[in-house]
Amino acid sequence: MADLNKTPHKGFFDYLEDGIPKLVLAPTFLAALIFIYGFILWTAWISITQSELLPNYKIAAGYKITKKTLNEMSNEGVPENILEKLRVLEKRELTNKKSKFLRTVKKQIGAEQTRIYRALILRHSYIHDPLYQYKKLFNSDRWIVALKNLLIFAILFIAICIALGLILAIFLDQRIRVEGALRTIYLYPMALSFIVTGAAWKWILNPDLGVERLVRNMGFAEFTFDWLVNSKMAIYTVVIAAVWQSTGFVLALFLAGLRGIDDAIIKAAQVDGASLPRIYLRIIIPSLRPVFLSAIIILSHIAIKSFDLVMVLTRGGPGYSSDLPATFMYAFAFNRGRLGFGASSAMMMFFAVMAIIIPYLYSELRKTRYA
Repeated sequence: MADLNKTPHKGFFDYLEDGIPKLVLAPTFLAALIFIYGFILWTAWISITQSELLPNYKIAAGYKITKKTLNEMSNEGVPENILEKLRVLEKRELTNKKSKFLRTVKKQIGAEQTRIYRALILRHSYIHDPLYQYKKLFNSDRWIVALKNLLIFAILFIAICIALGLILAIFLDQRIRVEGALRTIYLYPMALSFIVTGAAWKWILNPDLGVERLVRNMGFAEFTFDWLVNSKMAIYTVVIAAVWQSTGFVLALFLAGLRGIDDAIIKAAQVDGASLPRIYLRIIIPSLRPVFLSAIIILSHIAIKSFDLVMVLTRGGPGYSSDLPATFMYAFAFNRGRLGFGASSAMMMFFAVMAIIIPYLYSELRKTRYA
């Protein structure tokens, strides 16, 4: 009688059948490991160095007068009047150039005192500072402008896309005859790249070619619409173009959510005498909370990494008035040859994206675990 508990012996073809999917996926997995996660780690390392035009893999270090430096020199007998003069240099940035640092010290305390205390000052002033680029980043006025612009852009972009997408989805949910055609029209902008969108809206908003000229040709000679070249309004032109591009996607999300709601609930509410607006406000829209969350997560991700639309539409200008973190990173890392500084801004964008995605993934996994 055959032993039913005995494990059947695997042949060559069985091993081949198990191994082929792994072999097929291995190149993709390896490429993702190197070109996504590998470069994220590389960028993180570069951000804690003093890399300029070319990468420098040593952690940021150099000469800087700090409170610790002054205390250590005081303990070794440096006179108080010298320390008082050196205290003025505490606000100076870290520098890895010894000659530059010594020239600054010499201007402050004089050539004779610098010669006497040179070795002592150099020994205690040399420090490692992995956060050097990040400190410079948040002391940069241009970075602060980029963060403010991101806040304005993200809030308006997400709010308007969700509001318009929900309204249009409710409109299409009424089973109108031309629903298919309208849905195609609304979704069409998603088929275009942000490069094409930016180029089109640049023509539309150009004072010499677009809306302003069209309205003036209609007889309104005093009409002006110069947002594209107005430093205070340029960021809002980016919002307009981004909303036009992404509203159709949000519409599709909400329409799918609306079609997934059980009709029996709506019919029961209608039997109880509830009007259509009340049904939407009290029953249907609250049921779309998961769709709202998904839309906010996706739109936030798009807002944080927005680059191509800004580059085509305004190039971050006028000046840097419409800069976003992505354009800031590109400008410093590739145009100005400040690789470490640009990498630090890239890592701040990465942390912002992770701050949005990780809680979302955690909540989804938790729901799955307790479902």
